[in-house]
Amino acid sequence: MQAAILEKIGSPFRIATVARPSPLAGQVLVRIAASAVNPLDLKIRAGGAAHARQLLPAILGLDMAGTVEAVGPGVTGFCRGDEVYGMTGGVGGIQGSLAEYAAVDERLLAIKPAKLSMREAASLPLAFITAWEGLVDRVGIQPDQTVLIQGGAGGVGHIAIQIVLATGARAYATGSTRDQVLIERLGATWIDRNSEAKDYVSEHTDGRGFDIVYDTVGGAVLDASFNAVCRFGHVVSALGWGTHALAPLSFRAASYSGVFTLLPLLTGDGRTRHGEILREATRLAEAGRLAPKVDPRRFTLATVGEAYAALEGRKTDGKLVVDIA
Repeated sequence: MQAAILEKIGSPFRIATVARPSPLAGQVLVRIAASAVNPLDLKIRAGGAAHARQLLPAILGLDMAGTVEAVGPGVTGFCRGDEVYGMTGGVGGIQGSLAEYAAVDERLLAIKPAKLSMREAASLPLAFITAWEGLVDRVGIQPDQTVLIQGGAGGVGHIAIQIVLATGARAYATGSTRDQVLIERLGATWIDRNSEAKDYVSEHTDGRGFDIVYDTVGGAVLDASFNAVCRFGHVVSALGWGTHALAPLSFRAASYSGVFTLLPLLTGDGRTRHGEILREATRLAEAGRLAPKVDPRRFTLATVGEAYAALEGRKTDGKLVVDIA
């Protein structure tokens, strides 16, 4: 099979012919149609993600969508011809999705939504799982709650808005003026990301604070989130890597949760839950409640470096996806 190989940290990808894997017990061989490019993929290639090391040389790529080619012993949930998607590799020594085939743990997969193309489905897994784990698994979002998404136009943020609205909660989202159209089209109330927390808390919650604040940005934005949550509320972050003062959170008797989406890939624990979460994504997409934003530009294995460069230069209009098939 053809694959994009990263041989050294930060080096260009090399397209090479490598052995096609065979599915072991509990694995599914997928003929990959599309592979998404995430900001985390950039960090992995640059060696800047200590929590997501990949032994080199390696095939990178976290997210994919494709068709089941064969199943290994013991697999009962999928059969040849099924269209599937998942966050299945690219870290922890596991082959990624920048290749024509991958043998993946069946627990990480779900049936692709029929309403979504392969490209759209490939753009979803990391973003949707991250958003769902924060809002549902950590916080237990309820109808009529007020939810602030920090970074509402980003990969995780625009998916989080859709999950919030699908649960019957009220969505607010920070973003730039350029992001306003997308955020409002999704159904959330736009908040200028340059506003002070005290100002938008006063304007939108009468000073009470939001029931839930989901931070997808990190750094100073997470600190602002501690000042935007209500008493007994909940702040959750997908980027809580830094050092932060917890006093604003403590004085509100509020809670904090972190989301580390890669943990099941790195440790093996929780992989079944990832498949379950993606089945929820399929349900929402089929019901017309979930639509990922995908950049219209097309890339192939031969031009995967251009996709990485576009994302690195922040010159995107949605999630970048590489066509493999």
